[in-house]
Amino acid sequence: MVLNHVWGLFTHPREEWVDIRKETLVNKNRYLSHVLILAAVPAISSYIGATWTGWSVGQLDAAKLTATSALTMSLLSYLAIIFAVFIMGGFIHWMAKTYGTNPSLLKCIIFTAYVGTPLYLVGIVGIYPSIPITMTAIILAIGYTAYLLYIGIPRVMEIPPERGFLFSTSVVCVGLVLLVSMKVVTAIFWGIGIGPVYSF
Repeated sequence: MVLNHVWGLFTHPREEWVDIRKETLVNKNRYLSHVLILAAVPAISSYIGATWTGWSVGQLDAAKLTATSALTMSLLSYLAIIFAVFIMGGFIHWMAKTYGTNPSLLKCIIFTAYVGTPLYLVGIVGIYPSIPITMTAIILAIGYTAYLLYIGIPRVMEIPPERGFLFSTSVVCVGLVLLVSMKVVTAIFWGIGIGPVYSF
C-alpha cells in the first residue's frame, strides 16, 4: 500500500525514511500516488468548510462561498500543491550534486511528496474553519515537516548529517521563495477576477 509509510513518518521517522529509500529503489512510479491522494485532503476539507461551515471572525456571521466558487478554489489549490511538490523535487534534484549526491529526479519528487505529509493531513482542519485552530495546526504541521526534512535528507540522499543539514536549509529557503511566489500568483488571479464568490 502506497500510504503505509504515513503512520511510520509520525511514529518512527528515522527508520521509515530508510524503508522509503529502499522501497523506492525497487518501484518508484507507484509512490507518486502518495501526493495525488493526500493532496486531496486539504482540497476536499476546504470545500466542505467553505460551503457548509464558513469562516467567521469573532462574533460575525460566517462567510461562505458558493458551491461553484468553492469547487474552483479547491481544484486550484489541489493543482497548486501538486505543482509545488514537482517544483520542489526539481530544485532538490538540481541542488543535489552540490551536496555530494546524485539522485534521480523521480526520487527527489517522491521525497518531497513524503516530506509534505503533515501539511496534507493538517488540511483536515479546513472542515471546521477556525482561525486559532487552523493557525495552531498549521504551525505544528510546518514544524514537523521541517523535522522530517532535516532527518530525511541525509537518510534518503545517503549523505553525511552535516552536509544534510546544509542541504535541508537550502531546501527550506527555496520552499519559502516558492510559497511567496504562489501567494503572488494567487493575488494576481484574484485581481483579474478568478477569486472567491461569497454566498449570502
